[in-house]
Amino acid sequence: MSESDGHEDVQAGNTEESRDVGSPSEPVHVESESHLQELVAEHDVVLVDFYADWCGPCKMLEPIVAEIAEETAGVVAKVDIDELQSLAQGEGIRGVPTLFLYADGELVERLVGVQEKSALVDLIEANA
Repeated sequence: MSESDGHEDVQAGNTEESRDVGSPSEPVHVESESHLQELVAEHDVVLVDFYADWCGPCKMLEPIVAEIAEETAGVVAKVDIDELQSLAQGEGIRGVPTLFLYADGELVERLVGVQEKSALVDLIEANA
């Protein structure tokens, strides 16, 4: 009877467990597969950036996704493929950066490589 499990109490983006109610203005560092699943379930639009610290194109994309997190209603989630190898393998990540766009819990777009900010913003707004 308690609402403290945080999973069923998702109305209007409010959960007791969530530290980032609404849309965080900074990218969220994904800590586990279940953390990613929670982000996708709790938010209408989630842009997931699969990256690696050693990846040059990922570093080029980093300020773009940070601006997107700040300027759009979408949530930006960052997945370090070296830290979360099993998650990256399970999602079929073969190159980085790879971006997934989730809308209403469903994967709607998969992009590989550096993307233009305007294209990503348009994608988020079209799915918001």
